[in-house]
Amino acid sequence: MVGVEGPPGAAAAADVTLAARVIGLLADRGWTIAAAESLTGGLLVADLVSVPGASRVVRGGVVAYATDLKAALLGVDADVLREHGAIDPRVAEQMAAGVRERLGADVGVATTGVAGPAAQDGHLPGEVWIGVSTASGTTSHRLDLTGDRDAIRRGSVEAALSAVASRIVE
Repeated sequence: MVGVEGPPGAAAAADVTLAARVIGLLADRGWTIAAAESLTGGLLVADLVSVPGASRVVRGGVVAYATDLKAALLGVDADVLREHGAIDPRVAEQMAAGVRERLGADVGVATTGVAGPAAQDGHLPGEVWIGVSTASGTTSHRLDLTGDRDAIRRGSVEAALSAVASRIVE
C-alpha cells in the first residue's frame, strides 16, 4: 500500500482494520502487547488504541525517538547503538524485547528506521526495521519503503501490525 494513492482516509481505514485484527487475536489468546516506537512516534499505539476494547490487551508504549533513550528506557545495548547506530536489526529486536519486559506484556513490537526526507547515519529514507518479541523468541525484519515521510511512517505501522498478527498465529 505504501506509495499508492487512494481515497482520503483509505490507508487509515486499512490500518484500523489490521489493528482490530491484532486486538482480536491478542484477546482470543489472553495476551497483551506493548510497543517501542522511534520513527512512528506513537502512531502504532494510536492505531491499536483506536480499536474498541483495546484496553483489554494494550499495556502501553514508549516513544524513544532519541537514540540515547533506546538504551536508557528500553535496555538497548549502548555498544550496539555506538557501533551500528539506531537503524539496525539488533536495535529493533532489543527495543521489542525491552518494551515487552518493562511493560509486562506478552508481545513487544518495535519500529526503528528513517522516515526522511534526508538520509540518517548512512541509511536512506524508507529503511525500517520491525522487531517482534514473544516468550518464544525475538525476530526482526527489514522494510524498504517508498513515498514521503508520512507514507513511510504509515507503512511502518502497517508492517508492524502485520508482523505481530503473523507472530500471534504461528
